[in-house]
Amino acid sequence: MLLEKHRDEQSMVLYRGRLKKGDTLITHNRELAVTEIVDQGIARISVSGDGSLSDLFEHFGAVPIPPYLKRDAEAIDQERYQTVFAELPGSVAAPTASLNMTGELFEKLQLQGVDIASLALHVGLGTFLPIRVDSFEEHVMHREFYSIPPSTVDKIRRTKAAGGRVVAVGTTVTRALEHASASITAFSGDAPLTGEADIFIYPGYQFRVIDLLLTNFHAPRSTVLMLTAALAGHGNLQKAYNEALLEGYNFLSYGDSMLIL
Repeated sequence: MLLEKHRDEQSMVLYRGRLKKGDTLITHNRELAVTEIVDQGIARISVSGDGSLSDLFEHFGAVPIPPYLKRDAEAIDQERYQTVFAELPGSVAAPTASLNMTGELFEKLQLQGVDIASLALHVGLGTFLPIRVDSFEEHVMHREFYSIPPSTVDKIRRTKAAGGRVVAVGTTVTRALEHASASITAFSGDAPLTGEADIFIYPGYQFRVIDLLLTNFHAPRSTVLMLTAALAGHGNLQKAYNEALLEGYNFLSYGDSMLIL
């Protein structure tokens, strides 16, 4: 699975099986060279000849739906596994909290006085890679690119100054805005505010931008679950999950959402 595209024609991929640096893979008459083993199941790959690895994936790949769905991607996934915000290519997965957002819902929110702002997110390993170390503080977050338009920065600053509340739709939005918190405060200019979020948020973290969070129900031993607990509080989150289990809520990507106030 293609994770990241880089300017030097090398790309980061997620793979199964055994690879080592220097291996050559052949697919669709193209040679792919393994230039680096980054982590368990993660490598950097370069492609020989004309075109790029992303072109190869575009022509011969499929939508990278979550593995726990236990099925192959279908044509409908081209539409269903996209959010209403989808515009620029670059994410390896949908920021799933916004899969439940629709144009009709936006209209209802705006009628209630809720202002809506957007930003560009390139979801990567930072969102869905599980915690594999015994002590979670040792977990290293992978970077995820974001770009926040000046208009969104302005809305956030005006909202905070007026005593309003900023609602993040999803944990990836939360990490991007919290990573950029200092830059948002000091922002001036007309260019987008860009960065690569590698912030690991867990209980004890003091949120600087986000006040409320709309998010899915997450898997155990995940960084997104820890982020959610940091905002909700462990006890409150435990009660919410117990209620969800008793009432038969759906978990994960195509599942139900909760709003943390």
